[in-house]
Order: sequence, then C-alpha cells, then structure tokens
Amino acid sequence: MPIQCDIITQERIVFSGAVDAVNVPGVEGRMGILPHHSPLLTMLDFGEVLVRTAGVEEYFAIGGGFIEVQPDHVTILADSAEQADEIDVERAENARRRAEEVMRTGVKDDPDRIAAVRASLLKAQVRVDVGRRRRHRTPAASNDYRHDRDENR
Repeated sequence: MPIQCDIITQERIVFSGAVDAVNVPGVEGRMGILPHHSPLLTMLDFGEVLVRTAGVEEYFAIGGGFIEVQPDHVTILADSAEQADEIDVERAENARRRAEEVMRTGVKDDPDRIAAVRASLLKAQVRVDVGRRRRHRTPAASNDYRHDRDENR
C-alpha cells in the first residue's frame, strides 16, 4: 500500500503522488519512510530526497526544511526544492566553483560570512549531485523490501 508524498516550497508544489518509499536528509542523518511509519515531525538538512514508486526512483535537491510523517502521508516543507531534471548542472557547477573560490580567498576572519559561503557551497554541491541523476527503473527484486522479506518466511 503506497503512502502519499508531497514536496512543497513557498512557491509551488514540486511533487505530489502516491509512493512506496521516501528517503530524506534529516539533520541527524538520512531517514527512510515507508507506509504506516510512526508519526514524526523533524527538521531536514540540505541534501537529496529519493522517492521510489514501483521500482522507479525520482531525485530531488532540497535546501533544508521540515518533514511531517503520518502513517499514510508524508509532507516535506522545503526551503527550496528542485527535481533532478529541472537542475541546470552546468550552472550548479559554476556556483560551486564560485563558492569554492570565495572560501579560498575571501572569508578569512568573518564567521558569519564563512557560514553563508559554506551553505552556498553545500547547496551547489547538492544541486550538482542530484542534477547528474535522472529518473530510472531499478530491478524490483533488489529494490522491494517486502518481496525479499516475504520470500524468507
């Protein structure tokens, strides 16, 4: 039985659909969400969101936010979010290079500026990594935990 997943920013609904699993970058590490998960509300970090439906994986880059999990619904309220296919990888790589250059040359003694540039660098790197991914189908037997579990009974 699928779980409803919504990925939302202030500007738009980035994704909405029934999915088999969601994997998100929590502030304390990655979290996997399956149908009937216990209720949860927590913060999300910059990173990759993976949504899996019937062996098809879709990737999203998010810039932090919150996730609310109910047994039949996952809502991701992201500060920013882009689907992999929407990301201009060349532009993201240029942003990463600019942030790396600023880190090397221009933020020696300003902790606030260092934190801002590190955040820019992290966001750019996430966008590059996710942008290089595309939706793809995975082998069902290796991807479907229920299939493996049921065979071992």
